[in-house]
Amino acid sequence: MKSSLARFFRHALAALGLALAMATASSATAPISVTADQTSTIKKISDYITSIKNLKGEFTQISPKGNVSRGVFFISRPGKMRFEYAPPNPFVIVADGKWLTVKQRLKDQTEKGDQYPLCETPLRFLLCENVDLLKDTNILGFEEADGLATLTVEERKSSFGGQIVLVFDENKNELQQWIVIDGKGRRTTVQLENMVAGAAADPRLFVSKINRDEKDAK
Repeated sequence: MKSSLARFFRHALAALGLALAMATASSATAPISVTADQTSTIKKISDYITSIKNLKGEFTQISPKGNVSRGVFFISRPGKMRFEYAPPNPFVIVADGKWLTVKQRLKDQTEKGDQYPLCETPLRFLLCENVDLLKDTNILGFEEADGLATLTVEERKSSFGGQIVLVFDENKNELQQWIVIDGKGRRTTVQLENMVAGAAADPRLFVSKINRDEKDAK
């Protein structure tokens, strides 16, 4: 199961950047000690993510090889998310609160997909009901400059490995970017743009059904 998940994330969820975190073993970077001021900022980032109920916007992704993909995203926390890529990227990634589904649009207008329990993917890190970075992650790095707080973390209770860098705009009080660094140092960047909070998205955006025969055949 773990090997199939690793292949799945390398090839499909690399689109979100969160995939590479499980492709290799955990890094050997040691946790750092944080000051009282840094602790306050980290708590602010946790509270911001937890406070998100409905959020939509655009994103730009840069792969480790420099390939650029763009698209739109919708988040309805807890548990629900949709990242839809603009052509020629064929992927649509949907979380419905229980399952994470990756659909690939084919040239003949049909779709194929794979589906996995959301709790077994790194996306649970951003979609869980209550986010507590100080409790649930090891803090590997922290920098503040020009109104941006850059926080590098790894999950404490994860076999996926890798690190996630969160870039938080303290003036706007919003998450601006995340970067995933795998065990080989490969970086995938996801930049969030033109975000609009509050408006509930169409629930049909988070339906993640796939062909039952495909799922049963895995």
